[in-house]
Amino acid sequence: MKTTLKLTLLASVVAATSAAQAVNIVSWGGAYTASQQKAYQETYKDPDSINFINYNGGLGEVRTQVESGNVTWDIVDVLPDQARTGCDEGLFEELDRSIFTPAADGTSMDDDIMVEVPNDCVVPQIFWSYVPFYEEGTFQGAQPETIADFFNVKKFPGKRGIHTWPQALIEMALAADGVAIKDIYKVMSTDEGIDRAFAMLDKIKDHAVFWSSGAKPLELVKSGEVSMSIAYNGRIGAAVLSEGEKFVTVWDGQVLEEEWLVLMKGAPNREAALEFLVHASSPASQAEQAKYINYGPMRASAFEIMASGEPWFHNGKTIMEHMPNRPEVMARSIIANPDWWADYGDSITERYTAWMGQ
Repeated sequence: MKTTLKLTLLASVVAATSAAQAVNIVSWGGAYTASQQKAYQETYKDPDSINFINYNGGLGEVRTQVESGNVTWDIVDVLPDQARTGCDEGLFEELDRSIFTPAADGTSMDDDIMVEVPNDCVVPQIFWSYVPFYEEGTFQGAQPETIADFFNVKKFPGKRGIHTWPQALIEMALAADGVAIKDIYKVMSTDEGIDRAFAMLDKIKDHAVFWSSGAKPLELVKSGEVSMSIAYNGRIGAAVLSEGEKFVTVWDGQVLEEEWLVLMKGAPNREAALEFLVHASSPASQAEQAKYINYGPMRASAFEIMASGEPWFHNGKTIMEHMPNRPEVMARSIIANPDWWADYGDSITERYTAWMGQ
């Protein structure tokens, strides 16, 4: 009996010690985290040393852990505004950029990233986008090809699915009204520009069906309740690649959002976490993630790996045409500006909420 008790206690101590030593990575759950586990954890030298935890975003728990000195998370998957704010507040560690894997031609990681790196805290993860789509056969004759077509209910009749927050919709409205992609945020920084965006939104107001859940726009389009909708590109791609749906994406005027990995200040497993970050940010690992989800790698060199390996998706389908940041669509893509939304977001959200209720 004593021997059994001792063995049980010993096993408990070993299990607790192993859990404490595991690198805790906090991410968003669902198919996204599953793709990270497949691409990064299962290809890592010690998969059992990695533990994924789901969260709902924000910096609340991050601040609590850092300020209390009781940090249990090591790596956090964050949105671009949180990556900037958290680094500014000292919640995340600034990283030596020289430790990260260069591209095959020797290009450094930071120079291989497809957007300007905001600070030294971040490690590249993926691009995802807000993008319009419809189902094959919805329209007769001409088919929607541009963001302006989404706002043209006369040429392409039917209701429009749009989300209940203004991010991306303001940018899309201005692009549809003829503002050059490079000038979008300059125009948005004026009262006249915002009025112009809402005037475009007015064109679809009587046809709008609002959604707040990521799965909803696919249901709206599939049921025919709307003829076109804005959606997350990953949702559309998953339906096409894994479920055989006949959805068509209109890439013109899409709004791309960044996703970054960061290292918590005071991370309990700092050195092991750094090793994992080097692994997860390599071109090969970034390309590997695209086998399981159609979010785009942030490192340009990952596309070379994917293109040379097509069909790249895990079920034998080609993936490049489903990548939101592939080179051929970037000229007409809007890269979201989190700094602009940090400065103006509250007032725009207030106006947009009032607009929805009118």
